[in-house]
Amino acid sequence: MAKLKVDGTEIEVPDHYTLLQAAEEAGAEVPRFCFHERLSIAGNCRMCLIEVKGGPPKPAASCAMGVRDLRPGPNGETPEIFTNTPMVKKAREGVMEFLLINHPLDCPICDQGGECDLQDQAMAFGVDSSRYKENKRAVEDKYIGPLVKTIMNRCIHCTRCVRFTTEVAGISELGLIGRGEDAEITTYLEEAMTSELQGNVIDLCPVGALTSKPYAFQARPWELTKTESIDVMDAVGSAIRVDSRGREVMRVMPRINEQVNEEWISDKTRFIWDGLRTQRLDRPYVRRDGKLQPASWAEAFAAIKGAVSKTSGERIGAIAGDLAAVEEIYALKQLMASLGSANIDSRQDGAALDPALGRASYIFNPTIEGIEQADAVLIIGANPRFEASVLNARIRKRWRIGNLPVGVIGDVGDLRYDYETLGAGPESLKELADGKGKFFSVLKKATRALIIVGQGALAREDGAAVLGLAAKLAGSVEAVSDEWNGFAVLHTAAARVGALDVGFVPGEGGKNVAQMLGGTDVLFLLGADELDLKAAGDAFVVYIGTHGDTGAHRADVILPGAAYTEKSGTYVNTEGRVQQTNRAGFAPGDAKEDWAILRALSDVLGHKLPFDSLPQLRAKLYEAHPHLAEIDEIAAGNAADIANVAKLGGKIGKAAFVSPVADFYLTNPIARASAVMAECSALAKGGFKQAAE
Repeated sequence: MAKLKVDGTEIEVPDHYTLLQAAEEAGAEVPRFCFHERLSIAGNCRMCLIEVKGGPPKPAASCAMGVRDLRPGPNGETPEIFTNTPMVKKAREGVMEFLLINHPLDCPICDQGGECDLQDQAMAFGVDSSRYKENKRAVEDKYIGPLVKTIMNRCIHCTRCVRFTTEVAGISELGLIGRGEDAEITTYLEEAMTSELQGNVIDLCPVGALTSKPYAFQARPWELTKTESIDVMDAVGSAIRVDSRGREVMRVMPRINEQVNEEWISDKTRFIWDGLRTQRLDRPYVRRDGKLQPASWAEAFAAIKGAVSKTSGERIGAIAGDLAAVEEIYALKQLMASLGSANIDSRQDGAALDPALGRASYIFNPTIEGIEQADAVLIIGANPRFEASVLNARIRKRWRIGNLPVGVIGDVGDLRYDYETLGAGPESLKELADGKGKFFSVLKKATRALIIVGQGALAREDGAAVLGLAAKLAGSVEAVSDEWNGFAVLHTAAARVGALDVGFVPGEGGKNVAQMLGGTDVLFLLGADELDLKAAGDAFVVYIGTHGDTGAHRADVILPGAAYTEKSGTYVNTEGRVQQTNRAGFAPGDAKEDWAILRALSDVLGHKLPFDSLPQLRAKLYEAHPHLAEIDEIAAGNAADIANVAKLGGKIGKAAFVSPVADFYLTNPIARASAVMAECSALAKGGFKQAAE
């Protein structure tokens, strides 16, 4: 720690702080454009000028000078800096005047208007006139893809976007070419950016040079209602803010959550919003004469009652989808139990995960933040870049610090960091588990080894055997102890951990997903769309969901539900963190919240569920599963469970591990309804090559 005075106030800060951070710690406001806490220091905007007592008789850039660079006074006095002297004020006004020489007067039509750093700081630290009468320079706009719109006349060359793509996203797609007033930010070849985190440059840009292309000219920030929520596009559970106008979601922005997503979100999370309003189910449908026709809720419920009354409990099944909240999964479980059915499952892909093996067997035990403490990483059958982009950025962050060997079993392509390929399938994993190979000794020497098991390794016939081998390896390299549990299961579905927590798996004598398809007379699908429903045969299919996707096309009765932005729902992310979404708007038409649909249906079926409101439902849920009441907390798994998982035997196959995410942009019904995601998917298949607009 180091002591210094800021504007006469003495404070103590860590000695690795910059003077800008020290000034902020003391409560002083220091303007900046190029400095960002999560990026390297560039020192090229000069807006953060301050005065250092005893230093040279000129202002100093506070972002580029560290606390440890300060010297005490001649008699050992505490070093002192000033953020509000006349010299500092004049220097900042001069810098702002220079910045505005070439900046166009686009504020009335600029999408950044109302939330623009340049606007705010020009008002707070600038002057009310300019002495320059020369023509402004003009820069051609660049094509950098379908997501980020460029108006490069506005660029002030802070290089935040360049540093983000290079350091955080891990691919040098943007750069600064030219010098002086010929300087330009560009991809050089004017091809689309390939990073699945590229949308974050929109938030980082302090002016309107990089804005959201799909959101262009849609709304102004002061028109929007801002709702804090959680993302469900993957199992990371990124903190987001949903901005809506009326009933429509207009955009999705990240919120800071140091433990989960820091302040980044993936492009799928950010640009999914147009899919929330297209291809929506807004009324019940019943299949008559082979065609789905609009019906009333009473008619839809009557049709379901007729089908259920013709069969028995053991011929009724229910499958929960990847976007369902814990509340409706729990309600569906109670309904199935009251109908006398044990045929329930949430593992659409057939992943070999079972809550009976203990919570530690199916969560990301070391936590996402814990990745930064790992000193060796093994990835088995997962491609974190596409399955959990923000989590992958965290692995890259740890890799950039240095001394992080990464081994991969399976074919994953470019992960945006260096890794060693150890093999393609379970046989390579068995060799490691048996203590063979160079990477085994790397893991053994590590004090905090991290073993990530993906769904590509578990959603196979030999999934249980693979899980057992991974747990055996974790035990033999001592990756699991009381201080550190390095056994991590990486999920791809937002609903999966919550469903496993409430035990939404086949009961005694119950059927799993594969057995239910073709082995039931009535099949309830709670937003389950990642299935081959041709296998369902002649079953009477009831689909509760939001979009006209696979499940709705096969359904005999459709009951329209609410999307994640239209309900308050509990989700549990891959690390077991309990989170809640908040309602940003109401579901369209006659659509209702899923738990309410199940409650009304239970009444018609003569098995009324014991709750009438969401608080009552949650009270029952928390009574049965107390850890779900602890929002933003993780109920840690028992490390001893991993030793039991290691005893799972079974024959392993020879097929290579393949990631379950074939197309990053089209993994769920909301994404498949999004025109923006469809364009990104087509561009990715074409190698991101498209002529400039």
